[in-house]
Amino acid sequence: MAYEKVWADNPKLNKMELKKLKKDGLKIFEDIPYYAKHGFSSIPQEEWDYFKWAGLYLQRPKEDGYFMMRVCVPSGILSNEQLETLAGIARDYGRGLFDITTRQSVQFHWLRIEQIPDIFDRLKRVGLSTAGACGDITRNIVGNPLAGIDPDELFDTREIVREVYEFFQHNEDFSNLPRKYKISISANVYNTVNAEIHCLSFTPAKKVIDGKEVLGFHVKVGGGLSSAPYLAQTLDVFVTPDRVKDVAVAVTTIFRDYGYREKRHRARLKFLVADWGVDKFKEKLIELTGPLPSKGEDVQKGWNPGYFYGVHRQKQEGLNFIGFNVPVGRLSADEVFEIARIARQYGNGEVRTCNSQNLIIPNIPDKYVDAVLQEKVFERISIRPNTFTGYSVSCTGTEFCNLALVETKERMRRVAEYLDQHLELDVPVRIHMVGCPNSCGQRQIGDIGLQGIKTKTKDRGMIEAFEIYVGGTLYNGGKYNQKLKGKVDAERISEVLLQLLTYFKETKLPGETFLAYLDRVGIEALQTKLDSILAQVSTVA
Repeated sequence: MAYEKVWADNPKLNKMELKKLKKDGLKIFEDIPYYAKHGFSSIPQEEWDYFKWAGLYLQRPKEDGYFMMRVCVPSGILSNEQLETLAGIARDYGRGLFDITTRQSVQFHWLRIEQIPDIFDRLKRVGLSTAGACGDITRNIVGNPLAGIDPDELFDTREIVREVYEFFQHNEDFSNLPRKYKISISANVYNTVNAEIHCLSFTPAKKVIDGKEVLGFHVKVGGGLSSAPYLAQTLDVFVTPDRVKDVAVAVTTIFRDYGYREKRHRARLKFLVADWGVDKFKEKLIELTGPLPSKGEDVQKGWNPGYFYGVHRQKQEGLNFIGFNVPVGRLSADEVFEIARIARQYGNGEVRTCNSQNLIIPNIPDKYVDAVLQEKVFERISIRPNTFTGYSVSCTGTEFCNLALVETKERMRRVAEYLDQHLELDVPVRIHMVGCPNSCGQRQIGDIGLQGIKTKTKDRGMIEAFEIYVGGTLYNGGKYNQKLKGKVDAERISEVLLQLLTYFKETKLPGETFLAYLDRVGIEALQTKLDSILAQVSTVA
């Protein structure tokens, strides 16, 4: 159906909005065959931004003509055929690199425009798509990676996620949003999708209606990270599973028609929700959906930020899912082929990606569990990773990303390895490293967040450095981590973290988590310790 661009006459539209009025982002799919035939030099520079709608970003440096590609994986669920197709793309075109993102997508690098049509054909044959993986559009829908097998879910959300995802795919009624737009849908009671950081989240709830207990969702709106992070707020509505798509469409319509389009840095839904408040937002939602019941009972019990290491019973008798650590989310194509073979040989072929950049192999019968764990590929991709390696997350960084200020992916791997070699803890500490304020590595929710910056020194000019944030959690509604004063030379970050975490070990109680420790001693204790460390290591202050 056609819709009216009610913002079209706004004289203050930013430059990108003016471009989108002339050409919808999804139209790039029609142009790519021509560009592929005539080469990168045939692409006008003013067209580069449109490639985002096809899940493509130009790598750093843009002029070299290499693309990064994201592939949408709703709820992180991949069939064996899909996984092998992705591995083949990584092998044939992506120099063997296969990255899992913090939104359960799969990411490739080093792609040339000439290769894109064949990649699209391969993806289409197995039901995968890059549409909406980037751009001002609905992104990949994050879901419970255990959907359908989960003892801790109220009900199976796979078909709900699929319905919503397919509605927005290539839908030009919703491909011109003010900015990127992120949805999560989960019925797991431990918030495996980080619901509070999304624009729109459906979280498990129940309500007595006409004397009968009904299972469904509560709705959170207005979450988001970047340089102005907001926690999503809960609307006073209860949504039954059959109405999730209606509500998702209505919320997206509100964002499309009322979201801010004057300044790109204020164009996310979180700013509209913050300005309107949840009561006004609910009123506008009801105008579009018709009556919805008021909130019921929130059944969430806690927060699992995407970690499922080890062997676990499924709700299907005799079957297990096994959670593996993928260090900073990076696999080789050869490893992915091996994982696909193992999933096919011992399970039903499925593999599932997590927002912690890790993976799960489900549906393993009891009798095959030991055989799976003895496979050689699972020496590096372990069910029992070392403490810091197992709980480290990283964005792409300057290796490929034009927005990043510092190198992150390999650095985070090395930092975690260094800490594992020098320090043992009785609790995990989640460390998230990001290369810029956009926070694709979700710095704000880490126990420790490391944000890359450039800073000026007297003797070396501009150098890569990090700011340290502590205390992020999404437990019980959530709170974002707080910045400690001081800037740490990137070359000294391992040493500084080791001293800071050694102090934590020496002053914590047995079994005390990093968050509980902060609640007990306060952020000032860590600030004082960091001040003394920075003075000793002669780093950037």
